[in-house]
Amino acid sequence: MATIVVLAVLSLRAWVVEPFIVRSDSMEPAIASGSIAFVYKPAAAGAIENGAVVAFTNPVDGHTAIKRVVAGEGQSVAIRDAELYVDDVLVAEAFVDHSRIDATYFGPVTVAAGSVFLLGDNRAVSIDSRDFGDIPVTSIEGIVITATK
Repeated sequence: MATIVVLAVLSLRAWVVEPFIVRSDSMEPAIASGSIAFVYKPAAAGAIENGAVVAFTNPVDGHTAIKRVVAGEGQSVAIRDAELYVDDVLVAEAFVDHSRIDATYFGPVTVAAGSVFLLGDNRAVSIDSRDFGDIPVTSIEGIVITATK
């Protein structure tokens, strides 16, 4: 019986929900460093919407990281004086402290087919798609459904 329970738990973690320890402050204040994020893996196979926080394979170091999807394939992304614009429309981002990134400019860039553009909420310290470019949707491991400190 214990073997069945262990196998069930391991299967659940491998294919459904996996806990992930956040080791960066790039998503603060929404998700603090040291938090445990729960990643829903079946969501990786579906359409990922703008605004979703996702776990993905970081192309810089190969580790799992989390960031927010701000644009999908074919959309243009720009940051003008710390404000995010997707397809030239200002995106309201209550979770971003714009005063910490005042006078920041980026883009515009167009997201490649089969990819998403990811940004950290704490843009002053985040290493994200501004640095490593678009992320293929196939690199997304799942959607963060909750995080606790």
